[in-house]
Amino acid sequence: MKAEAVSTPHTYHGEGVIWHNDWGNGHAALRYVDMLAGDVLELQDDGDVRRFHVGDVAAALRPRLGGGAIVATERGFALTRSADFDDIERIDDLWPADHEPRTRFNDGGCSPDGSFYMGSMAYDQSEGAASMWRLDPNHMPSHVFGDVTISNGLCWSPEGTLAYYNDTPTRTIQVFDWNPEDGLVNPRPFVRLEDGIGYPDGLTVDAEGGVWTALFGGSAVRRYDAAGELSEIVEVGPSQVTCPAFGGINLDTLYITTSRENLPDDAEPEAGALFACTPGVIGLPTLPYGG
Repeated sequence: MKAEAVSTPHTYHGEGVIWHNDWGNGHAALRYVDMLAGDVLELQDDGDVRRFHVGDVAAALRPRLGGGAIVATERGFALTRSADFDDIERIDDLWPADHEPRTRFNDGGCSPDGSFYMGSMAYDQSEGAASMWRLDPNHMPSHVFGDVTISNGLCWSPEGTLAYYNDTPTRTIQVFDWNPEDGLVNPRPFVRLEDGIGYPDGLTVDAEGGVWTALFGGSAVRRYDAAGELSEIVEVGPSQVTCPAFGGINLDTLYITTSRENLPDDAEPEAGALFACTPGVIGLPTLPYGG
């Protein structure tokens, strides 16, 4: 299967794509981030893109229960009840300034109880320098686990009892057990990726329990079924594929972000565009932040 571009290149480091049916006043839209520009993007019906600037970094976003969004920034959060980001409340500097190498948020997702789990990475990608954090619906942050290098792609199973996660350099998709009392527990390998196919970046889970992971440096998205067996490969033109998510009213289109970070100006002319395909399965509704 091959994904086709549905936009012109417009991001430096596109990431974190999600669909939600009500960002406020019934406004349904596909949104994602141009991470290092600090912008939240929204794809319009005519293919144009709206931008909302939220800070130096826009790492990931999720809808808020009741409308609006929460956006992980460099080391904090921006919250809004508006569909247009015109009433932002900030929760900044959630943990003390780190010694060099300094860390920032990178990717995450919401659990079934409405908590926002956000993983980090060091700017210089130092091994083990980063962590997973959790922002509870009452806006209280807590440290979940450490010894992370590049935290990516946290998403829950259809039943809400499993969570899939990538620490990109490990080349392994992990699976956790999850429950509201204990949170993420019992991490173990779900799939170990073979050499030469790229590194696991963002991921999403479909309604059948299939796990779709972007392959950064691999020009593809791969689907693994609930047993961990490879069941689909989606080819994407640019090499730096960052995040897949299902969107559209019926959640039957797989959207894929790409990056042109660190590429030469004349390389990969479609890098930074948004791609899409129709894989024949549907996705799950995006879990909202409960605060």
